[in-house]
Amino acid sequence: MASNEKTTELATFGGGCFWCTEAVFRELRGVEKVESGYAGGTVPNPSYEAVCSGRTGHAEVVQVTYDPSVISYRDLLEVFFATHDPTTLNRQGADAGTQYRSTVLYADDEQRRAAEEVIAELERDGAFADPIVTTLEPLDRFYPAERYHQDYYARNGRQPYCQIVIAPKLSKFRQKFAALRD
Repeated sequence: MASNEKTTELATFGGGCFWCTEAVFRELRGVEKVESGYAGGTVPNPSYEAVCSGRTGHAEVVQVTYDPSVISYRDLLEVFFATHDPTTLNRQGADAGTQYRSTVLYADDEQRRAAEEVIAELERDGAFADPIVTTLEPLDRFYPAERYHQDYYARNGRQPYCQIVIAPKLSKFRQKFAALRD
């Protein structure tokens, strides 16, 4: 019996502020959903304020639902590493703290191996002047962020933070990854 259901997979990344990361992944062909949230910590159901305190252990992350027949996990990893600074420990731009760490939260050994391979290739090729400090962590639990964080850039694109931080990142992404965009 043939199934008409599409098969999707999940990828979870922390690249600093989830507003920036979400805006990038939303534009990729084969990505069906991007949800901002929290993962990698020890406190159940954390709030934004609790995560911002740096005491929950969570990172601001996005969970990407994608169709692997259209875009590969490896493609997602390449976009992830190209659209944030994976060489700064617990910092992205002005955002500092473990909640802004560069992290790949893998769902299984296949995702972990793919992330290790991409990091090794980037290091070998000298893609960055400094060593990559991105953590690889098993995904235990993903907690969706509050509603006002979802699709933030699309709803607030004219705000100064969006214009100064997110818009230039999107412009660079759009040039580099035109072939992967919708």
